[in-house]
Amino acid sequence: MPDVTLTTLQGLKQKGEKIVMLTCYDATFARTACDAGVEMLLIGDSLGMVLQGHDSTLPVSVADMAYHTASVKRGNRGAMIVADLPFMANATLEQTLNNSAMLMQAGAHMIKLEGAGWLAESIGQLAERGIPVCAHMGLTPQAVNLFGGYKVQGRGEAQAEKMLADARALEAAGAAMLLLECVPSELAARITEAVRIPVIGIGAGSATDGQVLVLHDMLGLSLSGRVPKFVKNFMQAQSSIPAAIAAYVRAVKAVEFPAAEHEFSA
Repeated sequence: MPDVTLTTLQGLKQKGEKIVMLTCYDATFARTACDAGVEMLLIGDSLGMVLQGHDSTLPVSVADMAYHTASVKRGNRGAMIVADLPFMANATLEQTLNNSAMLMQAGAHMIKLEGAGWLAESIGQLAERGIPVCAHMGLTPQAVNLFGGYKVQGRGEAQAEKMLADARALEAAGAAMLLLECVPSELAARITEAVRIPVIGIGAGSATDGQVLVLHDMLGLSLSGRVPKFVKNFMQAQSSIPAAIAAYVRAVKAVEFPAAEHEFSA
């Protein structure tokens, strides 16, 4: 496929065509996902759980992220590569800039930061320096200990209004994309409508501009045995991994996934 750029993604949003994102951690799966039509490859710090066997994303280092980003880059064939800035890698502005530069030099086209409105200054500084940013809002796994577990965020009028205001503020600061995780579908739809930049959802309903899943989740693989509500096993009805990824792409594009059973209410 032609190289996917920010202009490509903006065009998909304007046309109402869903964007497909999938986590990826190595060259072979990068090539397989590209062949299936995945438009965005996310090197998520989820690798700490699905590859390294940790019980959270917190132990993942910037060096880990750079290694896997470089691996994905070698297998990529036109998708946009997004890399997570891991836990405490953006504790100061200097760290944010240096660590983001390391991931971009490893092969990322965009950096993803977890947080809320307080990210505005960092996003502005990165954007000024030519680094596109995806702001990850809602359930941010790096803050799992603060949240008291993996819980839906944005329930209740006060939380919803704050998240909507934060989304607008981050767009104004220069964010190129938003990712909403475990957010009530109604709120995700409001945010998607309120901003001009693409919005990707995971556990945020079908009204967002696109969807993302963890590769291992959509293939029905789990170390813990716990399957989040927003996950669908696409391997179950397919005979091969490439076929399962292609089925995921088709389901997102046709707005068949996520279905009602994968969504959260306010």
